Amino acid sequence: MAKSKIVIATNPFRDDEQKFSLNIIKALKDDGHLPVLVTVFDDTNKDNVMFDLEDAAKDASLIISVGGDGTFLHVARRVFSLNIPVLGVNMGTKGFLASLEGNEIEYIRLAAKGEYRISRRMLIDYSIIRSSLIINSATAINDVVIKSDISCIGMSIFSDDAKITHFSGDGVIVATPTGSTAYSMSAGGPLVEPEASNLIVTPICAHAMANTSFVLSPQREIIVLPERLNGRRAFLSVDGQEGISLNQGDRIVINKSEQELLMADMGIRSFYTTVFRKLSH
Repeated sequence: MAKSKIVIATNPFRDDEQKFSLNIIKALKDDGHLPVLVTVFDDTNKDNVMFDLEDAAKDASLIISVGGDGTFLHVARRVFSLNIPVLGVNMGTKGFLASLEGNEIEYIRLAAKGEYRISRRMLIDYSIIRSSLIINSATAINDVVIKSDISCIGMSIFSDDAKITHFSGDGVIVATPTGSTAYSMSAGGPLVEPEASNLIVTPICAHAMANTSFVLSPQREIIVLPERLNGRRAFLSVDGQEGISLNQGDRIVINKSEQELLMADMGIRSFYTTVFRKLSH
């Protein structure tokens, strides 16, 4: 069997002293693979040789994220454009994205051999348009959130050229199906199968009857107009990252991305089993 380069991207705040990751490395070496260890959220170079994630991922056949869903998002955001499958190992709490648990190392060994199914996940692109100029744009795995800091603001939301809702509230979440189990769910949004292709629009603490989610076709273009910002602060945040300040008159355009995230699915638990187990505790 040809040796496969496998990147282990570990969160040292979840994987104490990298004990679990080092066990993975030993098992993969025993199986004839070439494991490379990368530490995320920490610049400390201990006794192990560390590599930059993007450099380490070159020519890799699989990337293993060790941590929680936050770790998985951090890793996936940096490598999805490389079209290398990402496998999540949960060392955190909920773990909707990190599908394996820390006691399932045998499945990691199978994944390193290529014994997994590719789960293709839809992504979304956004642009902030200010005075006819794009001032910021990026791609989201889970969601794009437009939100005030503490004040109630207005929101007008369009699907293509049709206004679908207008409300006063804290903001709005535009999520992918993968992100439907994250902030969108906490705000009352629907659960959507993660391999579906939909745009999910969920108001945050909207007044009156406007507190209704919309599940839209991936062909739609969503336009969000934050209103009544004079003297109020509002921000756009992508996948829980630091917010970008918005101004009155800004226009946020959101579309299905041409890129996608490849996830390694071991097929040991269905989406519904995972949701039931995670949400019943």
